[in-house]
Amino acid sequence: MDRVAQLKQFIGKEFTASPSPFMRWLNPIVISAEEGQLEFQYTVRPEWLNPMGNLHGGVTAAIFDDVIGATMFSLNEKNFIVTINNSIDYFSTAKENDNIVAETKIIKRGKQFVNAQCEIWNADKTRLIARGTSNLFKISN
Repeated sequence: MDRVAQLKQFIGKEFTASPSPFMRWLNPIVISAEEGQLEFQYTVRPEWLNPMGNLHGGVTAAIFDDVIGATMFSLNEKNFIVTINNSIDYFSTAKENDNIVAETKIIKRGKQFVNAQCEIWNADKTRLIARGTSNLFKISN
């Protein structure tokens, strides 16, 4: 089955069919899925908080990296695509039980390299929590 079609089967549901055990632990709900463009929703859990009671920056970075990985999955590439680097700017925070939305898009898709962007918002998209880019490299399986 086409990977985008697989993702679309989970719109409005948890993406339990993810090949990533880490993504299954993050427990995203698929909001939308197109080739090279995803939108996932997450609920901030107590174990994701820093000592101040805010969404931990490391968890934000993990969501960022993982949803971009799913975006690479949506490209239906024969090669595996690995992260070279992530650059993330943090603008705001989220609290326990808040719903947050991660949106991705491909900026440049080359023969060997891919550049992708991710934005993480509060649920109604009135407050940007983080934004960044990732460079990825296609490797042979």
